[in-house]
Amino acid sequence: MNKHITILWVDDEIDLLRPHILFLQDKGYNVITATNGYDGVDMLQNNSIDLIFLDENMPGMTGLETLTEMKAVNSVIPIVMITKSEEENIMDQAIGSKIADYLIKPVNPNQILLTIKKNTESLRLVTEQTTSLYQSKFSQLGWDINMAGTFEDWVLIYRQLVFWDMELEKLEDKGMHEILQTQKIDANNNFTRFVRNNYESWFGKQSDRRPLMSPNVLRQEVFPMLQQNKTTLILIDNLRLDQWYAIASVIGQYYKPDKESLYCAILPTVTQYARNAMFSGLMPLDITKLHPEFWSDEDEEEDGHNLHEQELLRKQLTRLGLQYSLSYEKISNEKQGKRVADNLHDYLNSDLSVFVYNFIDILSHARTNVDVIRDLAGSESGYRSITRSWIEHSSMLDIIKQLAEEKVKLVITTDHGSINVSNPVKVLGDRDSSSNLRYKQGKLLNYESKNIFEIKDPHSIRLPKLNVSTSYIFATNYDYMIYPKNYNYYVNFYRNTFQHGGISLEEMMAPIIVLSPIGN
Repeated sequence: MNKHITILWVDDEIDLLRPHILFLQDKGYNVITATNGYDGVDMLQNNSIDLIFLDENMPGMTGLETLTEMKAVNSVIPIVMITKSEEENIMDQAIGSKIADYLIKPVNPNQILLTIKKNTESLRLVTEQTTSLYQSKFSQLGWDINMAGTFEDWVLIYRQLVFWDMELEKLEDKGMHEILQTQKIDANNNFTRFVRNNYESWFGKQSDRRPLMSPNVLRQEVFPMLQQNKTTLILIDNLRLDQWYAIASVIGQYYKPDKESLYCAILPTVTQYARNAMFSGLMPLDITKLHPEFWSDEDEEEDGHNLHEQELLRKQLTRLGLQYSLSYEKISNEKQGKRVADNLHDYLNSDLSVFVYNFIDILSHARTNVDVIRDLAGSESGYRSITRSWIEHSSMLDIIKQLAEEKVKLVITTDHGSINVSNPVKVLGDRDSSSNLRYKQGKLLNYESKNIFEIKDPHSIRLPKLNVSTSYIFATNYDYMIYPKNYNYYVNFYRNTFQHGGISLEEMMAPIIVLSPIGN
């Protein structure tokens, strides 16, 4: 493989470097040389070069000047600056010019070899190493999936699946990534079985094994922080763990994580239920009993389902005897976000400031209905990429930067995640049955799939019902539920779209991250 790699070495004392050049040639590299910057630029223009070693201190055109000329010819090729000088300003200039590496003379052959491998063979080496590591973990991960018996077990498994998904997707050889997808399917099959066997018991008298769930998130993770600091909560609707990992380094410019955990989003994993449960500190059935004026039935307009989050949050604070001041804002577009960023100090007068961002939920709907978004986010990797691109250019990052400057503690979380669906399931229901693809509420629901999870008595899991015969059904794994009318059209329309409402690791494993400003 090395014989296909050509290195250009530019140094006015090239004869003194002959032992290094012979060493590299013995390793199979093709090395061509130049003794000045002018010749080096000419050779770059007339040869296919994979890597350049460039001396910083040369007569005539200096190394930094040569670097600029070479970048104009080819801005992508990796250039390694070599110098006798340890002056910081020279290092700064070289690094600012986006060099690939910086070496100080005298250099030894192994330094040179390591630099070459890092800049020309890293993809191959990373592929080999990552593949080997995943292969070594494959059997143990499979064992863990089959033996998981607690929510904490599933947290560990899901973290591993997300980690390997994001590592293996980077490789040119997609074979290992395809094997991982089969493990993810197995994991969701087994997680579904775990939820079937345990979910109802978490709301019964024997609920000591119940994990942290939506109604308890603020009481357990956010409110205690207010005793010491003003705190800001940013809830990003529909944020999955992998999407958090995709944006973590962007936020990491201003904040460091103190705690990163996963809680269990309630069923149905949709905004009306899960987010209202979080802000109220109550399960949906209890909201309808204590605050019926703040609950909208599913047959009402979707926009009306979450109009009372601020009031529900205030009610929770009052019910717990907490006298903290509160500010709240829901941000559904960049104009609203910019207005909040421009007036952030007004919000920070409160002990707790809450910002709800609907971007990812809007993106998931746009991905379903807008072809160009569907193409850009055609995979989970693309979905993560768009999420990262959004935050890099959004008002949310401006808000986070200002929060860090004010030394405000920050919590980032979500109300539920989503899953990329691929398997249609036919469902029959009456005209009042709900339209969500991952769960349905209604009377006379009829289905064939053995994978659907049915709750005939919604009160057993603290859900409301419109009438005495109302039941809920939840899709599992990668299924999505379609009514018979225009069945084939809707099957194709919704296949490979991100949906939420049902049972899967991606929907129910919701991240919550506590962060402190860097330097605090």
